[in-house]
Amino acid sequence: MEGRRIGIDVGTVRIGVAASNREATLAFPVETVQRETGFKDRDQEDIDRILELISDYDAVEVVVGLPRDLQAHGSKSVKHAKEIAFRIRRRLRNTGSTIPVVFADERLTTVAATQALRASGVSEKAGRSVIDQAAAVEILQSWLDSRVLARQRENDSPN
Repeated sequence: MEGRRIGIDVGTVRIGVAASNREATLAFPVETVQRETGFKDRDQEDIDRILELISDYDAVEVVVGLPRDLQAHGSKSVKHAKEIAFRIRRRLRNTGSTIPVVFADERLTTVAATQALRASGVSEKAGRSVIDQAAAVEILQSWLDSRVLARQRENDSPN
């Protein structure tokens, strides 16, 4: 299905946001949102901003990175990502939207983003907000690529 996707990298301090082109083949950075909503808080401006971006980009799907360690175990970061995804999903439903909110494995995306930025001359300290956006791009691009591969396998398999 064509249409833009929004990718989200949930951190404890910042939330990186990426978007795809309409063909859902290429992810690009959008912005870094300051994290405000905690577990017991009401939705804060961070959730409001993410919903604005979903609307601004006419997104048809939201992909939230689910951080797991290399053994595929969850962590406190997983709880944060699930909480933000739940709040986005709930707010979308409250507006009558049927936009799905799905999870994507984000193992090592921040590490990969940091290494890529460092290789291009951006220091980690100077580029923290850029790193969050780059991690969101990694999450979304990996997810988009996996969907393309799955479709190719379906087309290549004998009926």
